[in-house]
Amino acid sequence: MDATFVEPQLSITENLAKEKESYTPRRPLYDAALVGAQSAAVGVVVSAVQNALAKHNAGAAGIFTRTGGTIGFFAAMGATFALTDSMSANIREKNDATNGFVGGCSAGVLAGLRSRSLPTAVMACGVMGGLVATFDAAGRSLTGGHDQKETTEDREMRRRRFFKKPPPFGNQLPSLESKETSES
Repeated sequence: MDATFVEPQLSITENLAKEKESYTPRRPLYDAALVGAQSAAVGVVVSAVQNALAKHNAGAAGIFTRTGGTIGFFAAMGATFALTDSMSANIREKNDATNGFVGGCSAGVLAGLRSRSLPTAVMACGVMGGLVATFDAAGRSLTGGHDQKETTEDREMRRRRFFKKPPPFGNQLPSLESKETSES
């Protein structure tokens, strides 16, 4: 029988106190400028695709003249999201999914206002806020949110705790080292 170490569970108040102590303030304007510039770069790519798929006589300059509003829209949405997310985190002094919801909602409202429709703005607020909050609550990772610096042994130990039994073909596969020694 394997002896496993079980970490003691902290109470809700201990978790909140620990989180409050470990909070570091964010820089909202820096975050907004950085994410706005990155979003503008994505906007250039989207604008280039729009320009390439449309029939017109503007040539390559159409990226900026015909569909250039896309670049500004992407930059504004990114900057709005980052600014609101950072400001919410600083006001609440917490890094959690609520900040992502507030930031996603503000970016969604901006998307709805571009379409000049209040129902679209409200719906986009809920959808984008919900998506970002879900992503944040899941660990801010598409692969499960576990620490990227996790060693192979730690991953294997976590896998064994999860499955509670070894895989059927565990370590039965021949390794390269044993193959090389048998050939020499």
